[in-house]
Amino acid sequence: MNTHASAASATEVVQQGLDKRYSAESRFKIYGILGISIAMVFLFILMFSILSTGIPAFSKSKILLPFYMDPEVINVEDLADPAAARKINLRKIVNDSKAAFFGATERADKRQLEEVVSTLAQLEVLEHIRANPEDVGQTVELWVTADDEAGRWYKGEVDETLPENRRPLNDQQIEWLKRLTAEERVKTTFNDTFFQGGDSRNPEQAGILAALKGSFLTLIVTLGLSFPVGVAAAVYLEEFAPKNRFTDLVEVNINNLAAVPSIIFGLLGLAVFLNIFGMPRSAPVVGGLVLTLMTLPTIIISSRAALRAVPPSIKDAALGLGASPMQTVFHHVVPLALPGMLTGTIIGLAQALGETAPLLMIGMVAFIVDVPQGFTDASSVLPVQIYLWSDSAERAFVEKTSGGIIVLLMFLIAMNAMAVLLRKKFERRW
Repeated sequence: MNTHASAASATEVVQQGLDKRYSAESRFKIYGILGISIAMVFLFILMFSILSTGIPAFSKSKILLPFYMDPEVINVEDLADPAAARKINLRKIVNDSKAAFFGATERADKRQLEEVVSTLAQLEVLEHIRANPEDVGQTVELWVTADDEAGRWYKGEVDETLPENRRPLNDQQIEWLKRLTAEERVKTTFNDTFFQGGDSRNPEQAGILAALKGSFLTLIVTLGLSFPVGVAAAVYLEEFAPKNRFTDLVEVNINNLAAVPSIIFGLLGLAVFLNIFGMPRSAPVVGGLVLTLMTLPTIIISSRAALRAVPPSIKDAALGLGASPMQTVFHHVVPLALPGMLTGTIIGLAQALGETAPLLMIGMVAFIVDVPQGFTDASSVLPVQIYLWSDSAERAFVEKTSGGIIVLLMFLIAMNAMAVLLRKKFERRW
């Protein structure tokens, strides 16, 4: 009887222990699901904020206005010469035409019209005259870009209920914009200027092409230097280097460099590449060299991990069939480790693409209007351009900042997708 009682009590103790274990596992699953849910909520809030603010940057407002191509201002013969064409007083044509259309006679009213029509209208008028020189002396209606504040009003971003002194547009300017809407002289189009130009002090003229090309050139330099050097260093350290204190010191330093703040590499580039070697400031070649130093530890560590992941039986089989150590490594081990190497390299490049601090130290924070044509031209990069826009006072630069972030995120997603595709393409099973 006592035996049955003790056995029953032991069973109860075991069952209680199992119940506690199952309860702990259930709580752990709940905590994990809760943590993932909270992370997804914050990610959704972040992405919604960026998209809702940045999507308007991809559209712009254009207005239809009549322009009198004054023959006293425009000389048809000057249109063939770019230098002479730039001297044409297009500002007078634009200002006189819009003042006549809106009936602005006072100087104050004419000044207020600058918040309605962008200065980009001068270039748009010039392009039309070049394409249609027969219109000189005629009045032509053209679609021209609206000013950034007028564009914000058409996008519903200006609160008319605020007092006039707290709005970017006064009552008179809003009345002009409403008149254009009533007369169907307003349309919304894709903002091609955002992808075709460089930086500008005027938000409606600011573009991302210069920074985008600068990032592309910088990453080309980074990839061309960091991948072969990083892979070669990883192969040597993992397969050929003797195991002694020197190689141990090198490995420790590589691991430590991977944790060094990125701005330190910027200071190194400033001291060595600019001050000692006299290389051009804010150039993609210098930015690529600095980012190469920053990404090398990541590439070396990931490449060594990929080499260690190759089964030793592959190497043993090659050596057993008479292959030399060099043939074994480069004909069998490296091809099998290549997917991991490529993945680590692209992840390192994606990290370099988002870096700002090291590039600020070498002058890539400069105001760049012209699109760089080579590796030594002055340039900016996407993260720095976003930083500059976020620091601008004009309200319209807020959507430009979010639009630049969207482009940067798309760039990063494309690079990570490329890493996955390359891994799938070169991956081999054993």
